[in-house]
Amino acid sequence: MAEIIDGKRISQQIKDELKEKAAALKAKGKTGALAVIQVGADPASCVYVRNKKNACAYIGIESLAYELPEETTEEKLLELIAELNGRQEVKGILVQLPLPQHICEDKIIQAISPDKDVDGFHPQSVGAMTIGAPGFLPCTPAGIIQLLKRSGVEIAGKHCVIIGRSNIVGKPMALLMLRENATVTVAHSKTRNLAKLCRQADILIVAIGKPQFIGAEYIKEGAVVIDVGIHRNENNKLCGDVKFEEAKQAASAITPVPGGVGPMTIAMLMSNCVQSIEEG
Repeated sequence: MAEIIDGKRISQQIKDELKEKAAALKAKGKTGALAVIQVGADPASCVYVRNKKNACAYIGIESLAYELPEETTEEKLLELIAELNGRQEVKGILVQLPLPQHICEDKIIQAISPDKDVDGFHPQSVGAMTIGAPGFLPCTPAGIIQLLKRSGVEIAGKHCVIIGRSNIVGKPMALLMLRENATVTVAHSKTRNLAKLCRQADILIVAIGKPQFIGAEYIKEGAVVIDVGIHRNENNKLCGDVKFEEAKQAASAITPVPGGVGPMTIAMLMSNCVQSIEEG
């Protein structure tokens, strides 16, 4: 039976460390604010934004909320970002995704100053990560690395299979696992014999975006399984991309949904915010 990797506990540990660090920086006169911009009132986005504000309050970082109506134009949003880029006290800028369809996400991401890109999505941040240069790391993949390390999972030399190739999780996850000396395979919707490939993984990271898609037949006995998915099932209960009850019989360690990867994303966002204050 698998050990359950407790993302809530590990994220709390990280937030407590960051709280101390933020207080030490404040004592040296180093402070800063995170600007959080939300366009429209998507219910999931509202929950995420609230969680981010609460995390800022816990750590001792000021947060500035910009809640804009759905019909806000791309031009207005770009004007706001330009203003925040120029404000000295604003050390981090976060635009909650997804944006309404009339706004180009790429244009918005690229408008944020790389020095304030605490989401780690700007092309300059991605480039820095690719070559191992200093910069902000994307929060979910960085959180998964911390989950593994703080759970005592050895990464170096292990075969890691990542299912999913998005810019937010799959691709950066592959780069960060390579940085930790794993051997990495990236699988996706066009991969043949997916179950056979997954059964070769010592560490299986699932970001496929399909509820409860991955069952025991995809998991090698004793593998570590990280479930990045989050969905609601037919009973309106949260579930991941992995059939948890089935998978935990084969895995040596597994993340639950909720309470696995999710809390780590916000903890690593806070880590980037503290880094931005430290370097700002």
